Formats: sequence, structure tokens, C-alpha cells
Amino acid sequence: MAPLAGLDLGTKTIGVAVSDLMQTVATPLETIKRTKFTKDAEALLALTDKRQIGGLVLGLPLNMDGSDGPRVQSTQAFARNLSRLTALPIVYWDERLSTVAAERALLEADTSRKRRGEVIDHVAAGFILQGALDRIHHIRQGF
Repeated sequence: MAPLAGLDLGTKTIGVAVSDLMQTVATPLETIKRTKFTKDAEALLALTDKRQIGGLVLGLPLNMDGSDGPRVQSTQAFARNLSRLTALPIVYWDERLSTVAAERALLEADTSRKRRGEVIDHVAAGFILQGALDRIHHIRQGF
């Protein structure tokens, strides 16, 4: 088993979270400032190499009614382009309300507004990854 990485892909940042080796717990890691795809991919792939990541869980920003929107298309394009640069499997995970959940958790922890702005993306990536890990665990347990 290898750790997985969860990604919250935004227009200005990419939130990153990683799992433990047993793929049970997601931990928010960092936020990458986006510039252009080549640099973004370079930063992500350096991180996956350093952490020996076994796969990527990419948040899919569906509309609240479950339909695809413009951000879904850009996320899928990012995944297609990234898949040309790595053999790591890339899967999508519904990210609806992940940022809301992250914001709520940070408010409950009495995090300052400035600090919330700095960490919200990788905390949201943690929620995305934890959702996927919980589902994987549920499948492994035979429902």
C-alpha cells in the first residue's frame, strides 16, 4: 500500500492532502499557488515523488444538482494533461460542500480569518481525500 494524495483544484491554488500508508486518515499538507500548467504539474509530481504517492484523488466540482459545470471541464482537462506526465492513477471524487465543511471546521477551531484564507484549500483537499478513503475502506470491508 502507498499513500494517496487528494487535490482541491482551484483557479488560483491547488490544495493538497495526503493519506497515511494504510490509507485510513487524510492530512492536509499544503497549498500550491497556480501559475501555468507546466509549473503546477512539476510541483505536484515533485510532491508525489517525495511522498511516494500511489494515486491521486482529484476533487470534481459538480453543481449542487449533480450536473457538470464549466469547472468540471477544466478539472477533467487538468487530469488529462497530468495523466500524460505520470503513470499514477487519477480518480475523481465529488467535492460538493468540501470547502463549506473545511470552513466550518476552521471556524469551530477558532481559526483567524487570515489563517483560514491560507489553509482552506488544503483543508478542503483533506475532506475530499477522507471521503474517498472512507469509501475505499467501506468497499474493502465488504459493505
